Amino acid sequence: MTAAVIMWFRNDLRLADNPALHAAAASGLPVIPLFILDDDAAGRWRAGGASRWWLHGSLAALTKSLTDVGSRLILARGSTRKILPRIASDVGAEAIYCSRAYEPWASALETVLKGDLDQSGIALKRHRGALLFEPETLRTGQGKPFQVYTPFSRAAFAAEDPGKLLPAPRNMQAPSRWPSSEKLADWELTPTKPDWAAGFRDVWTPGEDAARNRLNNFLRSGVAEYHERRNRPDLAGTSRLSPHLHYGEISPRQCWQRVRAIVEAHPERGKGVEVFLKELLWREFSHHQLVQHPKMPDAPVREPFADFPWKNDAKALRSWQRGRTGYPIVDAGMRELWATGWMHNRVRMIAGSFLVKHLLQPWQKGEAWFWDTLVDADLANNASSWQWVTGSGVDAAPYFRIFNPQKQGETFDPDGAYVRKWCPELAKLPAPQIHAPWEAPEEVLAAAGVELGRTYPHPIVDHKEARTRALAAFESLKQAE
Repeated sequence: MTAAVIMWFRNDLRLADNPALHAAAASGLPVIPLFILDDDAAGRWRAGGASRWWLHGSLAALTKSLTDVGSRLILARGSTRKILPRIASDVGAEAIYCSRAYEPWASALETVLKGDLDQSGIALKRHRGALLFEPETLRTGQGKPFQVYTPFSRAAFAAEDPGKLLPAPRNMQAPSRWPSSEKLADWELTPTKPDWAAGFRDVWTPGEDAARNRLNNFLRSGVAEYHERRNRPDLAGTSRLSPHLHYGEISPRQCWQRVRAIVEAHPERGKGVEVFLKELLWREFSHHQLVQHPKMPDAPVREPFADFPWKNDAKALRSWQRGRTGYPIVDAGMRELWATGWMHNRVRMIAGSFLVKHLLQPWQKGEAWFWDTLVDADLANNASSWQWVTGSGVDAAPYFRIFNPQKQGETFDPDGAYVRKWCPELAKLPAPQIHAPWEAPEEVLAAAGVELGRTYPHPIVDHKEARTRALAAFESLKQAE
């Protein structure tokens, strides 16, 4: 039997700029592309509902891309520790190529797999590909990991160039015999009854081609004004590349190099480019933090927060999840999330702050809801962002920063267009009242067809009272240190 190599796809579902795939193809041996759906290995952090919908589309797109270069994608579901060695043995694989992963469960799996495969004489060859810089490479002057984002970003900008982009293979050598494959449809990753993802298809197209098109569109019409428009949920001011980056349909290096090239041709776009690159580095920083603090998705990084006096209130949590808090900017965001699997980043901060500081609900409850409902649910980003807004992370927002949802709405959705779209029952309210309908005169509410408590809820908490309560809770924690 002719020897072969296996390309074990994980969250790197692309052909272009994929170092592991490039190395596998360069081996000169037939390449067997393989994807394993291993929910047990991921445990409680198995892909959520929205992510599974995306994964289906991404795998379908990857299957087509591989077919176009004379290959195919083998699908298997179950234990990676059992499936990978079995297929490697069946096809006489000399090596397995993969991209390094950074989730604690994924890193542990790599370690165990390497031991298993070494005993069988099969090499596990890991390559970078999900990050710009490996977590071990960026260090402070004292040789320690960074704990604060700003010096981390300075070090990243000063570091060596991430390297040249690798082309997608034009053709891939096929093995003389293919292993059997499961059918993607049989995995039932997409919902049917009810089809709660119906609205996703109006917004998203998973896959490498769609990722490339989205980046191209952003470079043409978005990056120049990114620094001015990215905080406005009523405008199309963000790249919306996050789900494509999570599943590796596009690499951060592709984004980095393509965006930096814009400055050379159009120096006037430099400010937008700089801010966008800093956002890429925030993603990078989150992954580096996850490696350093593997318990970050489950427990506060700052130990005193383990004793925070949370108020477990199922009713309040449900109101937040359903977008029925009575604060329009929060409700609009939560409804956008449910309808599209995505929420504007500024609104994520507002909604997250509201849950943990206005309602004093544990941040893990919000993290779990986002994990199940976001198409871009990423363990490092999700955990670090929730710890940031809570104040329990390594580089956290000050505990006394408590967003006023009314003022946040007035600042970042000044005409109310975002709220009108996602809270249509408030659509006829004039701009001065749309972010605080409880302050609107009765005649204004009546003219807009709004009846508080019936067509739209009263605020479930008073902002001033909630702020005072939150500050007291944080102060009690501070005094206990």
